Amino acid sequence: MNDKDQIGRGFLHALGVLAYTTGVVFLIANAEKTFGQEESIFIPLFMLLLFIVSATVTALLVLGRPIQLYLNNAKREAVYLLTATLAWLILFAVLVGLVLAFF
Repeated sequence: MNDKDQIGRGFLHALGVLAYTTGVVFLIANAEKTFGQEESIFIPLFMLLLFIVSATVTALLVLGRPIQLYLNNAKREAVYLLTATLAWLILFAVLVGLVLAFF
């Protein structure tokens, strides 16, 4: 796999993280409408479970393929893919920050 493919795959992984986090934020932002305002043990339980699932999903999107490559002795490709994914995530974070700053 060449470097250009790794950059594209990193973009797709970062885009997956962005899409997933956008969905979670949408769910949290509309939680009061969806679940109501009742105090119960299930709301903190749900939020903690959502946090655990989110950490797992994003870890798989960011680290899954690089770990697989690393274990298959494609260490250079693994590090390059991880770096590309992180670079895309940083770029997305900067763009979201710019949107927040100007709007």
